[in-house]
Amino acid sequence: MQKEFKPKMRGYDPADVDTYLDTIIKDYETFQKNIQQLKDENERLLDKIDELTKQVSVGKTTSSTQPVNNATNMDILKRLSNLERRVFGSQLDNGENESHRI
Repeated sequence: MQKEFKPKMRGYDPADVDTYLDTIIKDYETFQKNIQQLKDENERLLDKIDELTKQVSVGKTTSSTQPVNNATNMDILKRLSNLERRVFGSQLDNGENESHRI
């Protein structure tokens, strides 16, 4: 930004210079506020990224272990069912048939 000052007898008019400097000071204050707001927003967004990254990593861990647990639970239920049939044999078949008759 260029500014021309009116020459006076002993230099520039102090009132013109003061007015111009006041404008510059206001601009710097505005820029400083904008910079601080952007820094605050940047920090907030970085914190949000960290939080979301943690949630995603926890979600991956949970989702990757869940199918294994579900498969393991299904295997355990099948094994229990097979063991019950071997141990109790015809008693289970009779009990199931009787419950269907009711």
